[in-house]
Amino acid sequence: KLLEFDNDRQLAVFWVSCEAGTYIRTLCVHLGLLLGVGGHMQELRRVRSGAMDEQSGMVTLHDVMDAQWLQDNQRDESYLRSVIKPLETLLTTYKRIVVKDSAVNAITYGAKLMIPGLLRYEAGIEVHEEVVLITTKGEAIALGIAQMSTVELSSCDHGVVAKVKRCIMERDLYPRRWGLGPTATTKKQMKESGKLDKYGRPNEATPAQWKQEYRDFNDPNGPNGTVLDPNHGTEPQAAEAAGAKEGMPGRGQEMPSKQDVEMAEPVAPVPTEQEPAPVAAAAEKTEKKKRKHEG
Repeated sequence: KLLEFDNDRQLAVFWVSCEAGTYIRTLCVHLGLLLGVGGHMQELRRVRSGAMDEQSGMVTLHDVMDAQWLQDNQRDESYLRSVIKPLETLLTTYKRIVVKDSAVNAITYGAKLMIPGLLRYEAGIEVHEEVVLITTKGEAIALGIAQMSTVELSSCDHGVVAKVKRCIMERDLYPRRWGLGPTATTKKQMKESGKLDKYGRPNEATPAQWKQEYRDFNDPNGPNGTVLDPNHGTEPQAAEAAGAKEGMPGRGQEMPSKQDVEMAEPVAPVPTEQEPAPVAAAAEKTEKKKRKHEG
């Protein structure tokens, strides 16, 4: 946005809103090239950074010293609160998700925010949008990536709401409340009775209803206990691929009969290059050094 232009001095003042990493000096040169008159930057002034601008919250170090003196001598913290802003003032541009107090400490340990820990949410949240997770008191817990939109949050009763991107709050400021829900309590009882192993995984005594209904969002295994490998797929597929490499028939192919194996032509072995013996290699190296020294 052009703020001022002086034709006699050949000077222009303009305002730019840009992202981090933008080169304003190069922008001035490019503007001069586009106008055909040439140009360069003479002065640069930062008037805003994120949610902070020069119109509000600008203080000097003397103001901070005066505020500290009032706090130490007169126990008046009002001036100190006016010059030192809380962290949450920098996060006012993010859409907010309010978390229950029982789920705050789990999030500070890196847990995902699930539907049971959700209390309130802001309108207009989109999937994969960066949001801020806050407590009921307005304290910032963490920055997260939304896994559900506002429409999905209003209609779902289970699932992941957001994944933590950057944790802000310190741990153990709120009491630990994970592992006390109905599903976690049932899981503990099944582990004690032997229906689950000591790691909470299904075994032979696990009821079929639990295998069908329970879903662990942090477990890399599939619903039937099959290991999901992003490179080789499931274990049966990996075994089939390994058998194909070794010349074994894969799925849908018939096994060769004994007569076919006996009548098949013999395959010549692939010759392999033999490495020179260490003694011969050492002797050849010594001979080369000797010829080089004599020549």
